Amino acid sequence: MTLIRTRVTDADLDRMVGRLFLDTRRQRTAFWVLLVLAAVIATAGVVADSDATVIGAMIVAPLMTPILGTGFGLVLAERRHIVGSVLLVVAGAVVVIVIGYVLGLLVPGPIVADTNSQVASRVHPELIDLVAALATGAVGAFALVRSDVSDTLPGVAIAISLVPPLAVVGLTLESGAPGQSAGALLLFATNVAAIVATATAVLIGYRVRAAAEAVGRPVGRLRPLTLAVIGLVVVLVAIPLTISSAQVIRDQSIVSTAQPVAERWAQSQSWSVVDVTMQQGVLQVAAVGPPPSADPSTLRQALNDAGLADVPARVSLVVGGFRDLPA
Repeated sequence: MTLIRTRVTDADLDRMVGRLFLDTRRQRTAFWVLLVLAAVIATAGVVADSDATVIGAMIVAPLMTPILGTGFGLVLAERRHIVGSVLLVVAGAVVVIVIGYVLGLLVPGPIVADTNSQVASRVHPELIDLVAALATGAVGAFALVRSDVSDTLPGVAIAISLVPPLAVVGLTLESGAPGQSAGALLLFATNVAAIVATATAVLIGYRVRAAAEAVGRPVGRLRPLTLAVIGLVVVLVAIPLTISSAQVIRDQSIVSTAQPVAERWAQSQSWSVVDVTMQQGVLQVAAVGPPPSADPSTLRQALNDAGLADVPARVSLVVGGFRDLPA
Protein backbone atom coordinates (compact mmCIF):
# COMPACT_ATOMS: atom_id res chain seq x y z
CA MET A 1 0.00 0.00 0.00
CA THR A 2 1.46 3.35 -0.99
CA LEU A 3 1.73 6.31 1.32
CA ILE A 4 0.27 8.77 -1.21
CA ARG A 5 -1.90 7.81 -4.16
CA THR A 6 -1.48 10.88 -6.36
CA ARG A 7 0.13 9.78 -9.63
CA VAL A 8 3.49 11.26 -10.60
CA THR A 9 3.52 12.01 -14.32
CA ASP A 10 6.35 12.11 -16.82
CA ALA A 11 6.06 15.92 -16.83
CA ASP A 12 6.50 15.92 -13.06
CA LEU A 13 9.66 13.84 -13.39
CA ASP A 14 11.04 16.14 -16.09
CA ARG A 15 10.37 19.15 -13.87
CA MET A 16 12.08 17.59 -10.84
CA VAL A 17 15.08 16.41 -12.84
CA GLY A 18 15.48 19.80 -14.46
CA ARG A 19 15.19 21.63 -11.15
CA LEU A 20 17.26 19.42 -8.86
CA PHE A 21 20.07 18.06 -11.03
CA LEU A 22 22.31 20.94 -12.05
CA ASP A 23 23.64 19.30 -15.20
CA THR A 24 24.09 22.39 -17.40
CA ARG A 25 26.74 25.10 -17.14
CA ARG A 26 23.99 27.72 -16.96
CA GLN A 27 22.45 26.03 -13.90
CA ARG A 28 25.79 25.62 -12.14
CA THR A 29 26.76 29.22 -12.83
CA ALA A 30 23.48 30.45 -11.39
CA PHE A 31 24.00 28.22 -8.35
CA TRP A 32 27.45 29.61 -7.54
CA VAL A 33 26.53 33.24 -8.18
CA LEU A 34 23.46 33.01 -5.94
CA LEU A 35 25.37 31.09 -3.28
CA VAL A 36 28.18 33.64 -3.07
CA LEU A 37 25.71 36.52 -2.90
CA ALA A 38 23.64 34.70 -0.28
CA ALA A 39 26.79 34.09 1.77
CA VAL A 40 27.69 37.78 1.68
CA ILE A 41 24.13 38.79 2.61
CA ALA A 42 23.94 36.23 5.42
CA THR A 43 27.31 37.25 6.85
CA ALA A 44 26.37 40.92 6.71
CA GLY A 45 23.05 40.14 8.37
CA VAL A 46 24.73 38.22 11.17
CA VAL A 47 27.31 40.96 11.75
CA ALA A 48 24.56 43.62 11.78
CA ASP A 49 22.38 41.35 13.95
CA SER A 50 19.56 41.90 11.45
CA ASP A 51 16.74 39.35 11.17
CA ALA A 52 15.46 40.85 7.93
CA THR A 53 18.84 40.62 6.19
CA VAL A 54 19.39 37.03 7.31
CA ILE A 55 15.92 36.07 6.04
CA GLY A 56 16.79 37.66 2.71
CA ALA A 57 19.87 35.44 2.51
CA MET A 58 17.71 32.38 3.19
CA ILE A 59 15.49 33.20 0.22
CA VAL A 60 18.41 33.80 -2.15
CA ALA A 61 20.46 30.79 -1.05
CA PRO A 62 20.28 27.85 -3.52
CA LEU A 63 21.69 25.13 -1.22
CA MET A 64 18.27 23.52 -0.82
CA THR A 65 18.42 22.42 -4.47
CA PRO A 66 21.39 19.99 -4.27
CA ILE A 67 20.22 18.77 -0.85
CA LEU A 68 16.82 17.80 -2.25
CA GLY A 69 18.67 16.56 -5.32
CA THR A 70 20.60 14.17 -3.09
CA GLY A 71 17.33 12.71 -1.80
CA PHE A 72 15.92 12.49 -5.33
CA GLY A 73 19.11 10.81 -6.56
CA LEU A 74 18.94 8.30 -3.70
CA VAL A 75 15.36 7.40 -4.58
CA LEU A 76 16.30 6.83 -8.23
CA ALA A 77 19.60 5.21 -7.13
CA GLU A 78 21.50 7.28 -9.71
CA ARG A 79 25.07 7.28 -8.47
CA ARG A 80 26.24 10.12 -10.74
CA HIS A 81 23.58 12.52 -9.53
CA ILE A 82 24.00 11.48 -5.91
CA VAL A 83 27.72 12.17 -6.01
CA GLY A 84 27.26 15.40 -7.94
CA SER A 85 24.65 16.73 -5.51
CA VAL A 86 26.68 15.78 -2.43
CA LEU A 87 29.79 17.46 -3.85
CA LEU A 88 27.80 20.64 -4.53
CA VAL A 89 26.54 20.69 -0.94
CA VAL A 90 30.00 20.13 0.54
CA ALA A 91 31.76 22.58 -1.79
CA GLY A 92 29.02 25.15 -1.27
CA ALA A 93 29.31 24.83 2.51
CA VAL A 94 33.08 25.35 2.35
CA VAL A 95 32.67 28.44 0.17
CA VAL A 96 30.16 30.03 2.56
CA ILE A 97 32.40 29.32 5.58
CA VAL A 98 35.39 30.87 3.82
CA ILE A 99 33.37 33.96 2.89
CA GLY A 100 32.19 34.29 6.48
CA TYR A 101 35.76 34.00 7.73
CA VAL A 102 37.13 36.54 5.25
CA LEU A 103 34.39 39.09 5.93
CA GLY A 104 34.96 38.55 9.64
CA LEU A 105 38.49 39.87 9.18
CA LEU A 106 36.99 43.21 8.15
CA VAL A 107 34.87 43.53 11.29
CA PRO A 108 36.37 45.16 14.39
CA GLY A 109 35.90 42.95 17.41
CA PRO A 110 34.70 39.36 17.70
CA ILE A 111 31.30 38.19 16.45
CA VAL A 112 30.27 35.66 19.08
CA ALA A 113 27.16 34.46 20.89
CA ASP A 114 27.71 36.67 23.93
CA THR A 115 27.28 39.85 21.89
CA ASN A 116 25.22 38.81 18.85
CA SER A 117 21.74 37.27 18.93
CA GLN A 118 22.08 35.85 15.39
CA VAL A 119 25.11 33.86 16.47
CA ALA A 120 23.56 32.86 19.80
CA SER A 121 20.49 31.40 18.07
CA ARG A 122 22.61 29.11 15.89
CA VAL A 123 25.43 27.74 18.03
CA HIS A 124 23.35 25.68 20.46
CA PRO A 125 21.06 23.50 18.31
CA GLU A 126 18.46 21.41 20.11
CA LEU A 127 16.25 18.45 19.30
CA ILE A 128 13.44 20.77 18.23
CA ASP A 129 15.70 21.98 15.40
CA LEU A 130 15.82 18.43 14.06
CA VAL A 131 12.03 18.16 14.25
CA ALA A 132 11.64 21.42 12.34
CA ALA A 133 14.16 20.31 9.71
CA LEU A 134 12.36 16.98 9.21
CA ALA A 135 9.09 18.80 8.61
CA THR A 136 10.76 21.30 6.30
CA GLY A 137 12.31 18.56 4.19
CA ALA A 138 8.91 16.87 3.86
CA VAL A 139 7.29 20.13 2.73
CA GLY A 140 10.11 20.78 0.25
CA ALA A 141 9.75 17.33 -1.34
CA PHE A 142 5.95 17.62 -1.39
CA ALA A 143 6.19 20.99 -3.15
CA LEU A 144 8.52 19.49 -5.74
CA VAL A 145 6.24 16.58 -6.57
CA ARG A 146 3.11 18.71 -6.64
CA SER A 147 3.45 21.49 -9.17
CA ASP A 148 0.25 23.09 -7.84
CA VAL A 149 1.94 23.84 -4.49
CA SER A 150 5.42 24.67 -5.77
CA ASP A 151 4.85 28.32 -4.83
CA THR A 152 5.50 27.32 -1.22
CA LEU A 153 9.22 26.74 -1.89
CA PRO A 154 10.24 30.31 -0.90
CA GLY A 155 8.55 29.68 2.44
CA VAL A 156 10.49 26.44 2.78
CA ALA A 157 13.72 28.38 2.19
CA ILE A 158 12.82 30.75 5.01
CA ALA A 159 11.83 27.92 7.35
CA ILE A 160 15.18 26.15 7.13
CA SER A 161 18.51 27.62 8.12
CA LEU A 162 21.29 26.57 5.73
CA VAL A 163 23.56 29.46 4.73
CA PRO A 164 23.31 31.54 7.97
CA PRO A 165 24.77 28.76 10.18
CA LEU A 166 27.66 28.37 7.76
CA ALA A 167 28.29 32.12 7.85
CA VAL A 168 28.30 31.85 11.65
CA VAL A 169 30.87 29.03 11.41
CA GLY A 170 33.22 31.29 9.47
CA LEU A 171 32.65 34.33 11.69
CA THR A 172 33.14 32.45 14.95
CA LEU A 173 36.22 30.67 13.64
CA GLU A 174 37.73 34.05 12.81
CA SER A 175 36.67 35.30 16.26
CA GLY A 176 38.52 32.46 17.99
CA ALA A 177 35.43 30.57 19.20
CA PRO A 178 35.75 27.06 17.70
CA GLY A 179 33.21 25.62 20.12
CA GLN A 180 30.54 27.93 18.75
CA SER A 181 31.66 27.09 15.20
CA ALA A 182 31.10 23.41 15.95
CA GLY A 183 27.60 24.15 17.23
CA ALA A 184 26.66 26.09 14.08
CA LEU A 185 28.13 23.36 11.88
CA LEU A 186 26.07 20.77 13.79
CA LEU A 187 22.94 22.81 13.05
CA PHE A 188 23.76 22.81 9.34
CA ALA A 189 24.49 19.06 9.35
CA THR A 190 21.23 18.44 11.19
CA ASN A 191 19.25 20.36 8.60
CA VAL A 192 20.95 18.59 5.69
CA ALA A 193 20.46 15.10 7.17
CA ALA A 194 16.82 15.78 8.02
CA ILE A 195 15.99 17.22 4.59
CA VAL A 196 17.59 14.29 2.77
CA ALA A 197 15.82 11.76 5.02
CA THR A 198 12.31 13.18 4.77
CA ALA A 199 12.67 14.07 1.09
CA THR A 200 13.63 10.47 0.39
CA ALA A 201 10.67 9.19 2.38
CA VAL A 202 8.17 11.50 0.68
CA LEU A 203 9.45 10.71 -2.83
CA ILE A 204 9.30 6.97 -2.11
CA GLY A 205 5.77 7.44 -0.77
CA TYR A 206 4.80 9.16 -4.00
CA ARG A 207 6.13 6.14 -5.94
CA VAL A 208 8.59 8.28 -7.89
CA ARG A 209 10.71 5.20 -8.64
CA ALA A 210 7.75 3.33 -10.10
CA ALA A 211 6.78 6.36 -12.17
CA ALA A 212 10.33 6.64 -13.53
CA GLU A 213 10.43 2.95 -14.41
CA ALA A 214 7.04 3.18 -16.11
CA VAL A 215 8.28 5.81 -18.56
CA GLY A 216 11.57 4.04 -19.23
CA ARG A 217 13.90 6.26 -17.20
CA PRO A 218 17.08 4.58 -15.91
CA VAL A 219 16.60 3.63 -12.27
CA GLY A 220 19.21 1.85 -10.19
CA ARG A 221 18.69 -0.63 -7.40
CA LEU A 222 17.60 0.99 -4.14
CA ARG A 223 19.22 -1.11 -1.44
CA PRO A 224 17.75 -1.38 2.06
CA LEU A 225 21.24 -0.57 3.38
CA THR A 226 21.00 2.87 1.77
CA LEU A 227 17.81 3.67 3.65
CA ALA A 228 19.33 2.28 6.84
CA VAL A 229 22.37 4.55 6.49
CA ILE A 230 20.12 7.59 6.01
CA GLY A 231 18.22 6.71 9.17
CA LEU A 232 21.46 6.11 11.05
CA VAL A 233 22.79 9.54 10.10
CA VAL A 234 19.63 11.18 11.45
CA VAL A 235 20.01 9.21 14.69
CA LEU A 236 23.67 10.21 15.00
CA VAL A 237 22.91 13.93 14.69
CA ALA A 238 20.00 13.49 17.11
CA ILE A 239 22.33 12.30 19.89
CA PRO A 240 24.21 15.59 20.49
CA LEU A 241 20.96 17.50 19.97
CA THR A 242 19.29 15.45 22.68
CA ILE A 243 22.20 16.07 25.03
CA SER A 244 22.04 19.80 24.28
CA SER A 245 18.28 19.87 24.85
CA ALA A 246 18.67 18.10 28.18
CA GLN A 247 21.31 20.64 29.21
CA VAL A 248 19.04 23.54 28.25
CA ILE A 249 16.19 22.07 30.31
CA ARG A 250 18.54 21.61 33.27
CA ASP A 251 19.83 25.18 32.98
CA GLN A 252 16.30 26.57 32.80
CA SER A 253 15.36 24.59 35.91
CA ILE A 254 18.39 25.92 37.79
CA VAL A 255 17.63 29.52 36.79
CA SER A 256 13.97 29.22 37.79
CA THR A 257 15.05 27.89 41.20
CA ALA A 258 17.86 30.41 41.69
CA GLN A 259 15.94 33.53 40.58
CA PRO A 260 13.70 33.93 43.65
CA VAL A 261 16.57 32.93 45.96
CA ALA A 262 18.82 35.64 44.50
CA GLU A 263 16.02 38.22 44.64
CA ARG A 264 15.34 37.53 48.33
CA TRP A 265 19.08 37.71 49.06
CA ALA A 266 19.41 41.05 47.26
CA GLN A 267 16.29 42.50 48.88
CA SER A 268 17.55 41.63 52.36
CA GLN A 269 20.60 43.83 51.68
CA SER A 270 18.71 46.65 49.90
CA TRP A 271 20.11 45.56 46.55
CA SER A 272 18.44 44.56 43.28
CA VAL A 273 19.07 41.59 40.99
CA VAL A 274 19.61 42.63 37.37
CA ASP A 275 19.95 39.22 35.74
CA VAL A 276 20.19 35.51 36.53
CA THR A 277 21.48 33.22 33.76
CA MET A 278 23.41 30.02 33.15
CA GLN A 279 26.56 30.30 31.04
CA GLN A 280 28.77 27.29 30.38
CA GLY A 281 27.52 25.49 33.47
CA VAL A 282 28.00 28.44 35.83
CA LEU A 283 25.12 30.32 37.45
CA GLN A 284 25.61 34.03 36.75
CA VAL A 285 23.97 36.53 39.11
CA ALA A 286 24.26 40.26 38.44
CA ALA A 287 23.16 42.70 41.15
CA VAL A 288 23.39 46.43 41.84
CA GLY A 289 22.97 48.43 45.00
CA PRO A 290 24.29 51.11 47.34
CA PRO A 291 27.47 50.72 49.40
CA PRO A 292 28.54 48.75 51.26
CA SER A 293 28.82 45.83 48.86
CA ALA A 294 26.40 42.94 49.38
CA ASP A 295 27.81 39.81 51.02
CA PRO A 296 28.01 37.05 48.36
CA SER A 297 28.67 34.33 50.95
CA THR A 298 25.11 34.60 52.20
CA LEU A 299 23.87 34.04 48.64
CA ARG A 300 25.99 30.90 48.37
CA GLN A 301 24.42 29.56 51.55
CA ALA A 302 20.92 30.43 50.31
CA LEU A 303 21.58 28.59 47.04
CA ASN A 304 22.85 25.57 48.95
CA ASP A 305 19.69 25.56 51.07
CA ALA A 306 17.61 25.66 47.87
CA GLY A 307 19.22 22.45 46.61
CA LEU A 308 21.81 24.07 44.34
CA ALA A 309 24.91 23.14 46.34
CA ASP A 310 26.44 21.41 43.30
CA VAL A 311 25.96 24.41 40.99
CA PRO A 312 28.95 26.78 40.72
CA ALA A 313 27.94 30.45 40.83
CA ARG A 314 29.50 33.78 39.98
CA VAL A 315 28.17 37.08 41.33
CA SER A 316 28.71 40.41 39.60
CA LEU A 317 28.26 43.28 42.08
CA VAL A 318 27.88 46.86 40.91
CA VAL A 319 28.20 49.14 43.91
CA GLY A 320 26.36 52.46 43.67
CA GLY A 321 23.41 51.32 41.60
CA PHE A 322 21.66 53.56 39.11
CA ARG A 323 21.33 57.33 39.06
CA ASP A 324 18.67 59.33 37.27
CA LEU A 325 19.91 62.28 35.22
CA PRO A 326 16.91 64.54 34.55
CA ALA A 327 17.01 66.61 31.35
